[in-house]
Amino acid sequence: MKVYDKLVKPISEVNYLVAPNVARYRLIIRYFFREYEKIHYWLHSDDVYRMMKDVEGYEDYTNDQCKQDLQSLVEWGNLIADLDSRKVKTIKDFMNRQYRYQLSEYSVEIERMTLRLEKMNVEGSSLEPTLLERIYEHLKKLQDIKDRDNNDIHDWLNELMNDFTRLNQNYQDYIKTLNSAKAEELMKTEAFLLFKDKLINYLRTFVIAMQETGTKISLELENISLEDMQPLFIAATDYELSIPRIDVVLDRDEVLNNYQGKWHSLYIWFVAENEESEMDRLNNITNEIIRKITHYARQIAEMNNRSNNRKEQYEHMADIFMKCEDIKEAHCLSAYVFGVEDCLHLSQIQPRMSEDIQQGVYQDHPSSLSFEPHSRIVRKKSVRKPAEDHSLEKQIQQMELQEENRKKQEALKNLSLIIKSYLNNYQS
Repeated sequence: MKVYDKLVKPISEVNYLVAPNVARYRLIIRYFFREYEKIHYWLHSDDVYRMMKDVEGYEDYTNDQCKQDLQSLVEWGNLIADLDSRKVKTIKDFMNRQYRYQLSEYSVEIERMTLRLEKMNVEGSSLEPTLLERIYEHLKKLQDIKDRDNNDIHDWLNELMNDFTRLNQNYQDYIKTLNSAKAEELMKTEAFLLFKDKLINYLRTFVIAMQETGTKISLELENISLEDMQPLFIAATDYELSIPRIDVVLDRDEVLNNYQGKWHSLYIWFVAENEESEMDRLNNITNEIIRKITHYARQIAEMNNRSNNRKEQYEHMADIFMKCEDIKEAHCLSAYVFGVEDCLHLSQIQPRMSEDIQQGVYQDHPSSLSFEPHSRIVRKKSVRKPAEDHSLEKQIQQMELQEENRKKQEALKNLSLIIKSYLNNYQS
């Protein structure tokens, strides 16, 4: 990972989302954002104060609180303050400086993110086969787009990458929801049976479209080399740099690498290089989800059928019990249907003398089992044994150690003689 200043520096613009007065700050930023979308960029503190007074629960909101909140947002970088000299007519107006405020670029993007987060559960994600078709149509236009100007190449490349980004994000979000714990619990309920067929048809439709259109896309991409795309990347980069921007200087290499990285991601998504492609992986994941849904649905159906069958069986068994003449016959029937309530368990049975199934346990020889007493008073008799004499073993071990030491000393003596002779020969 390449480390640069913007990556590691703190982002103070998000402080208003976790500050103690987060409710007031979010209302103010949302008000600025709505006016920003109406191309009404600059607002005064009086506008913000009137808006806050109209919000339910903020009837006691004061003008001083409004100025303090605006000042905090300015310090965090959410708002840009500018001294409004148009309203200065007297010395008093000059002393009481009036500012106008505008959302910063970071705040605009942060507020857009919060809006997407608020609508995440409402809008949800989906699998759109039309995105695959659009990507395929874009790739088919590659030969025609090469002869166009930089503007058309820039638009074509951005549309292609935007459709691919939407496809990738939507599939990840949708698969994540199907693999969540909440979805697992829902699949195990009977209410899921009504939704099962619709979901399976939806997934199968996407899988079929992906197998057909995705295969066409992979074939198109295999016929396109990186050298063919390099002039298009350069043309799109030139047009991106030609757009006039205030206080923003784009790095040419960074923009060019961005286009190349997106194209590489698109390529490996559909075309497998050394391992499984993302398209094949998505196909396997979707098929696995379909199998899981079918498995849960089959289990629910089997449980329902089992309970229905048992209900009929219990009603039929109750009719048989009602036809018994007395309680003794009912007991016999109960033992036959549900088993004996209390039975005798036999253990420590020796190997039987005969394999005759008609022979009972009383015909076999009895077996005995000895128990040791558990009482503290009655103890098991201990057998006293004389101490064993190990002097002979000790002498043998001592002699072995002495013999081993003698061999070591003899080896050291021979080694010293060899060294002395070698030194004498060397000196001579």
